[in-house]
Amino acid sequence: MLMPAAVLVFVILGAFAVDFAAIQLGQREMVADAQAAANDAAAAGYDSAAFYEGGEITFDPAAASRAAALSLSANGPEYRLRSVGVEDGAIVVVVEGTVETVFSKAVPGGPDRVDIEARASSDLDQ
Repeated sequence: MLMPAAVLVFVILGAFAVDFAAIQLGQREMVADAQAAANDAAAAGYDSAAFYEGGEITFDPAAASRAAALSLSANGPEYRLRSVGVEDGAIVVVVEGTVETVFSKAVPGGPDRVDIEARASSDLDQ
C-alpha cells in the first residue's frame, strides 16, 4: 500500500528537480548574454577623448545603452534589457526574462513560468 505512494512522491520530487534545473540553466544563459551585453557596452561606450585629455576612464551612457541593446537583441532576443548604467567606473547591465517550467505546470497551483533576472558588469582597467 505504501509503495505506490512512495513512487508518486519520487516522481513529483523528480519533476521539481527537472524544473529547478531548467530554471538554473535559463539563469546561466541569461547571465552569459548579460555579460556579453555589458562587455559590448563597455567597449562601445568608452570615451577615448576623455581618457587622453584627463587620464580617466569614462563612458558615454547613450552609446553604451545602444550597444547593450544591440548585443542583447543579437544574443538573447527573448530577454528584456531593464537598465544600463555606470556604477563605480563600470558598465552595469540588468536583464530580465522568463523561463518556462517543464512539469510544475501540471501540478495544481504550480507556475507555468518563472521570472528571472541577471546583472552583469564590465569595467576597463588602466
